[in-house]
This record gives sequence, C-alpha cells and structure tokens, in this order.
Amino acid sequence: MDEYFTPIHTYQVCNVMSPNQNNWLRTKWLQRNGARRIYIEIKFTLRDCNSMPGVVGTCKETFNLYYFESDRDIGPNIWENQFVKIDTVAADESFTSVDLGVRKLKLNTEVRGVGPLRKKGIYLAFQDIGACIAIVSVRVYYKKCPAMIRNLAVFPDAVTGADSSSLVEVQGQCVDHSEERDTPKMYCSAEGEWLVPIGKCVCSAGYEEQRDSCQACEPGFFKPNSGDQLCARCPLHSHSNVMAALFCQCNSNYYRSPSDLPSAPCTRPPSAPVNALSSVNGTSVFLEWSPPINSGGRNDVRYNVICRKCAWQSSQCEACENRIRYSPKQMGLTEPAVSMVNLLAHTNYTLQVEAVNGVSDLSLEPRQFISLNVTTNQAAPSQILVIKQENTSQSSVTLMWHEPDQPNGIILEYEIKYFEKGKEQQSYSTLKARGTSVTVSNLKPGTRYIFQVRARTSAGCGRFSQTVEIETGKIVSLRYDTTTIIWICFALVLGLIVLMAMFICRKRTGNTALHWRSILLHSLSFLYRRCGYSKAFQDPDEEKMYYQNGHLRFPDPKIYVDPHTYEDPGQAVREFAREIEASRIKIEKVIGSGEFGEVCYGRLKLPAKREIPVALKTLKVGYTEKQRRDFLSEASIMGQFDHPNIIRLEGVVTRSKPVMIVTDYMENGSLDSFLRRHDGQFTVIQLVGMLRGIAAGMKYLSDLGYIHRDLAARNILVNSNLVCKVSDFGLSRILEDDPDAAYTTTGGKIPIRWTSPEAITYRKFSSASDVWSYGVVMWEVTSYGERPYWNMTNRDVIKSVEEGYRLPAPMGCPAALHQLMLDCWQKDRSERPKFIQIVSVLDKLIRNPINLKTIDTMSSHLTVSDQVSVNLPPVLPQTIPNFTSFASVDEWLDGIKMGRYKDNFAAAGYLSLGLVMRMNMEDIRRLGITLMGHQKKIHSSIQIMRTQLMCANSPGIHV
Repeated sequence: MDEYFTPIHTYQVCNVMSPNQNNWLRTKWLQRNGARRIYIEIKFTLRDCNSMPGVVGTCKETFNLYYFESDRDIGPNIWENQFVKIDTVAADESFTSVDLGVRKLKLNTEVRGVGPLRKKGIYLAFQDIGACIAIVSVRVYYKKCPAMIRNLAVFPDAVTGADSSSLVEVQGQCVDHSEERDTPKMYCSAEGEWLVPIGKCVCSAGYEEQRDSCQACEPGFFKPNSGDQLCARCPLHSHSNVMAALFCQCNSNYYRSPSDLPSAPCTRPPSAPVNALSSVNGTSVFLEWSPPINSGGRNDVRYNVICRKCAWQSSQCEACENRIRYSPKQMGLTEPAVSMVNLLAHTNYTLQVEAVNGVSDLSLEPRQFISLNVTTNQAAPSQILVIKQENTSQSSVTLMWHEPDQPNGIILEYEIKYFEKGKEQQSYSTLKARGTSVTVSNLKPGTRYIFQVRARTSAGCGRFSQTVEIETGKIVSLRYDTTTIIWICFALVLGLIVLMAMFICRKRTGNTALHWRSILLHSLSFLYRRCGYSKAFQDPDEEKMYYQNGHLRFPDPKIYVDPHTYEDPGQAVREFAREIEASRIKIEKVIGSGEFGEVCYGRLKLPAKREIPVALKTLKVGYTEKQRRDFLSEASIMGQFDHPNIIRLEGVVTRSKPVMIVTDYMENGSLDSFLRRHDGQFTVIQLVGMLRGIAAGMKYLSDLGYIHRDLAARNILVNSNLVCKVSDFGLSRILEDDPDAAYTTTGGKIPIRWTSPEAITYRKFSSASDVWSYGVVMWEVTSYGERPYWNMTNRDVIKSVEEGYRLPAPMGCPAALHQLMLDCWQKDRSERPKFIQIVSVLDKLIRNPINLKTIDTMSSHLTVSDQVSVNLPPVLPQTIPNFTSFASVDEWLDGIKMGRYKDNFAAAGYLSLGLVMRMNMEDIRRLGITLMGHQKKIHSSIQIMRTQLMCANSPGIHV
C-alpha cells in the first residue's frame, strides 16, 4: 500500500537471513536522446534491521546503483563487472514490524546524477547485498532549457551540460523579417534555466516589432531602415499603397531631393524672387531683391544671377564677358544681394535673378525669375596690371607698362607714384607722363624704391597698379658676415662667464660658491637654448633647482614624470634609478620567467648594510635596443615611488651583463596564485587587511598622477607578513599567455575582465578606471583567486557589462565588501569612489568587524563616504547551487571545492548525503579537517542543503 492505502506493484527482495547476498535488477536499454547528464529518481522502502531478530551480520540497510553505457541494445550479454557504480543508496526512513500491521509504506526518494555520457544509451542496475527492500518506481530524466523567443531571436530546446556547473552557449536564430544587430546568444545552466542574454535581432526595413515577431508596415506607413523603431506615417505630400513600404512616394508635382531623408516631406521648387532693385555706380552695379513668396516648403533656397549684354538699337542680347566679377559669387547665393564690377561703361545689361532649391533640378517646369535692365555710366579707367623695369642706374630708373584693359574713355595722362621703401608715411613723389613709359631721375644710389602707376580720363583717375620694388645702383658694395659676428660675440660672452666662475670658485666656498655655480649653470643653459640646443643636453640640475627668497631650492618630487617624455631614455634611468655594481649581487636560483627574460632570487650587499634578499629581473641575451629601453622604462617608473604597498626598486645594473632590475623580494609570489594555494584559510579580517594595503598603494599612485592600467591580483605581490604590494608597471607588452585574456584595440592590448567600459571602448584611462579594476581585485581576493566571469568569452563579458550585469558576491563574502565592489563598478566613472574613500571604508570595516558578518548580498547598502551613496545595480544572475541535486557525497564536495576531503568522509562512513546532513561542526572536526575556513565552508553548505531539502518537501515555503 502507498501512503493513500492504494495497492501498488513493487520489485522487492528480503533475503536477510542468508549471508553474501548478490541480487541484481536491471533496466532495459534506455536511449539518452542527446542528454550528456541524466538523473535517476528512485522511490523505495527499506525495513529497519533492528526490527528483525536474528539477522545481525547478514542484514543490510543499503543497496548499490550501477550503470553501463552502450551504443545499442545488447540484451542480457552484460557481466556484472562491466557496470560502473554510481553510489550506495541509503534510506532516510525505514519501517519496522509495527508498520507492517497497517501495510503502509514509508517511501524514500533519492536522486542521483550520472555524466558525462558519451554513448547512445544506458542500462541501470540495482544490486542488493542483503537488505529488505522494495523499489516502487524509477524515473530517469534529463534537464533542458525550453525553447523561447528573446530579443526577437528564437532559442531552441537546449540540453544542459555534462556537469553541475557548466554553462552551454546557445546561439539564437532571428525571427522572420528580422536581422542580427549583434549575434544573439544565451547560456543554458545546469538547472535548465536561461542566463545572460547577449546580442539581439531587430526588425528589417518595412517591418516593426509586435509581440516577439516582426509585422509589415501597413499602407500609409513606412520604415526605411532596420532597427527598433516603429513604422512611421508617410510624411507630407507623399503616400504608400503597399505593405512593408521602405519609403513613401511623392505626390504629383512634388519631389524629394537625393539628400533628403525618407522621413522628409516632399516639396516643390520656389517661386520667383520679388522686389528687385539695382544701384549703378560707374561700371559697377549693386543688385538686391526679396525672397520668393513661396519657398516650396524648403529651407535651402539659393539664388543665381544671369547677366546678358544688349545692343543699344536692337533687342539682341548675348552672354556677358568673363571679366565681370561677382561678390560674393554668381551662382548659389544664400543672401538676396550681389555686387557686379568690371562692367563696360555706357552699356545696357539685362540681369535675371532666379530662385532654386534642392528639388529644382528634378522639376520639369520652367524656372521662374525676376528680370531688370541697367545701364552703366561713365567710369574711370581700370587698373594697370604690369609694370616692367627697363633700365636702372645709380640715380634713375626707366619704367614701362601697358594701357589698361578697360580705358573707359580717352587716356589723358599717367601718374607715377614712388617713394623710398618703408618711408611712404613720411613722403612720396609723383610724376606725370603722356605715354606708357617714363624715366624717374634724381634718385639716391643703392636705395630701394617702390613704384606705382595709374591712368586718368575725363571721368577721373583709375586705381594704382600693384607695387614694384626696384633698387638703384650702389657706389660701394659691402657685405658683412653677420654669422661670423654672432659667433665671435658668443665666444666672448662664454669666455667671460667661464673666467668669472673660475675666479669666484677659487675665492669663495660654501653656499656662495654653490650660488654662483647655479648662476653659471643657468647662464650656460640659457645660452644653449638660445643657440638651439635640445633639452637632452641640459644639465639635470637645471631642471631640479629654482630660486626662492634669494636661495637655491630643490622642488618636492610629488608629481609622476613619464620616462617616455625624455628624448634620451637613459637619462630617465640615471635620474630615477640607482646604479648597482654587479659584484654586490649574488644570484642563487631562478624563480620564474618574464617577458624580457628570467626572474631570479638573489642577495644584495650594500655598503655599511646587512645582506638583503632581492628579486632580479634579467634582460635576455640578444636583446634589441628597443627591448632594452622598454625593459628599463619600468625601473624609471618604479624609482619614483616610495610607499610600503608599492614594490620597491633597489636599483639597476646597466654597465654589465646581464642587465637587471633589482627589487625587494616577495616570498609568497603573486596574490592570485597565493590565494588559490590557501583557499579558505584566511579570516575575513585578514582578507580586508590585504585589500586595504592594495588600496593604500593605489591611493599613493593616484595622488602622484600615475595611472596603472593593469591592476589585477596577478600583478600584486605578497611577502611573508601578508603585506600586498602593487607591481608590474607598464601596459606595453603582451599581458598573458592566454590569447583570450586581452582584447586588441587601437594602441595596444587591454585585459578585458579587469578594465572599465570607457577604457575598453574609448581608451579613456584614468584613476577612475583603476578603481574599476580594484573592484575586480576585491572579487578575486574574496573568491580566493577565482577567474572573473568564469569561462565566458571576452566579447560576452563586454556585452554583459554594457547591459548592466555585475559579478555576484562570492560564497561567504560579506555584503559590505560586495557593495563596495558594486560602487567601484558604476558605469558613470564620476560616480565611482576615490581611492582615499576606499581606504577610509576599509579602515571602518576593520575597526568594526561586526559589519563583516552579514552575508545578505542582495539587500545591503554601504555608504562610501558621508556624501557618496550609490544604489545597487543588477548582478549576474547566479544563485546558490541546489545542493539537493548532487548525486553523491563526492559530487557535493567537488561542487563546493572541498574534494580533497573525499577520503576523510568515506573513512568515517559518511557515504550518503542523508548522513552528511546530520553532521554538526564537531563531527566535521572529527574528520581531521583542521582549517577553520574549510570547516565553516562545509558547515555552511550543510545548513543550506538542509534548508533546500525542507523547502523541496514543503511546497508552502518559498525562498
């Protein structure tokens, strides 16, 4: 009977009196239908051995579950030793002889998972080794993410991955009449849930989105481009008579310019301009008019002026000469006015002004214009274009020129104007001539004169010609070598300064000598700059010294200096790094390899100091000069830093080989590897202390104006006292061996998982982008070196972050720390906290550790400062794993990364999750698990597993 007293059929066995039972029950061949992991749900009853007397030693309370993979149904031809054991299954509840009186079964339900599966089908087998057991039902199933439409992309059914933590990437197919904007993808989780939608499809031109599909635009509507926008009504003076119209056709006598958008209304050519007026001044005309009454519905009205010259006694007209000049221009005028010059005197002209717009060339109708007639007056002659020098002596110059192109009457005479160069404002002379040549006498020898000529008629004088410069003959020719004079003066001044310095240095000592020496240096540098010397040749002391209140001062070096700004990179190394003799270094062993060569451990002996351990970065043999500069540039950067949380530069070796950078030695290596080696072994306060040290070092760099650009746990070094120091300065190299770790953009490679969105997209690196990277470092530390964003690709990481997803809190991470991470990951970089605020927050948490005990990562809210308070953005949809889905103790331990203790659990007899859920903290300690962090992690997982089981058995409870 079941719990409702209904008779049911079972497979049962109860050979508890006989020893060495080996009873098998096998299923038929089950096709897996593409599933890579299957689940077996077993409902069974089991009798308590204690309720049956006389069976001690032969009665069991467990049975074994096995499986065997095969590509076809092979019938009974399977041996017992070919099966693979899944688990030993025990009952949570067993029945006794009292229960037999009412014939009511106490059902147990156990679920086990098997995977990855590779063959087409599977057999399941149940082995009884001496229990009183009845199997009521066996349900075999697999999980999948159901088909759905998301962002106009169809995602088919997707079978989950082979293990409980894998994500299966599924690419969507755009619905009909749509196209990809970005490749649509989603991830199918092991629980059959869709996660992290990336990319989308958009409706094609002529279609709009309606209820997860793309519908055609109705008549009277159109959509010119693919995208999210809806169909729009046809603009003014246009129509569409078909479905899915890409544009609307213009009505009769209306047009659309090729430069107009499809959404622009159709328009017409303008009417003619009105109220044209002319003003004649000799051979010049100023013409103005009013805009047309009807612009055709457009704002791009332009005007063209058409000029025609007409005879006096007839109506015959012809096009005007090319000599006429229009100001500002003849065609395409934007203003209703134009000036015309160089017209012929006493001539009739017909001037037409037409208005045009962007559709005038499309219309077949004749253009409309306004016309008026003007007659030019008498005018002065035009300008003489060319003056030629015919003959020159010490006191005279002979000039020749041509008659003006437009005499506009009879030339009465020519006027010649001349003056000494540069003295026009003081005085000038004029001379009259009848012909087109003249000799100007009584000039000064060896002097430059300026000449101009103009013509005169009865209407007046024309404009003077362009100036001509002519030099009269010299009496004595002298030439001074100015270059020689300059160098002589320079040598005299330099010699005088050197003599003064030598005299003063002999007579004076102390501060006075230093004072005069500095004057000498400044004087020399001044002369060098005046003579074109580059910065690379200046004395470095010149840049460091300055005067204050009459005394020589050295500035406080508080600002970072980029060594790449030096013309000579070696100068930066000499200025910021100390040269160490190679004989003082003893290399003991190789501890790693870098981009430029090996990294070694050694000892450094400095004068009057004890021997200290150091790390040595060496430059490999066969380096190029560029590699040497890049290698030493890091030393030029580190040499400017002095902080307990920044890797310290001891010095460089450049005068012998190998070339080396010497830094303090960090015993525990990089932070990410160190955390992975000691997973779960630190208290939260210790982790916050590490993060506080990193933040303090970054605050120091930020105050100097230095931007790191590659802040990550792999670039943080840890010493024996757990002091964390920022290292690895410079982003001009390949960042990791993993080609997926960097995303190439213009100007270099970027570590995508640690870089802010604005730095990835626009290469805008700042202290705020370092704050974003620091938030990722916080996540690495609290997750003990787990890879940010797990196995997602770089492109998926970029898309997820752009859409607002953020990394969730690692298991056991206090809410206060996760909120600080989220503050660092604000999209608006101005909203992110400064490093000084981060240090302050971490100090408060260290002083008040009670704030580090909250695990609620979804409702907490941490104020970065009294003025800065940031809301919680959406996080990546990753929930606590469903521990009840694990099929065995080993699988559960692997799921919580405690697989190293499998043997401890097995030796103590904890072979089922039912037994594990009864454990307390004392039971965990008895297993030999000594690390406090691991004890807490296992105990927390057991508590969560109990809660999940209670919720699964009580439908009214919802978590």
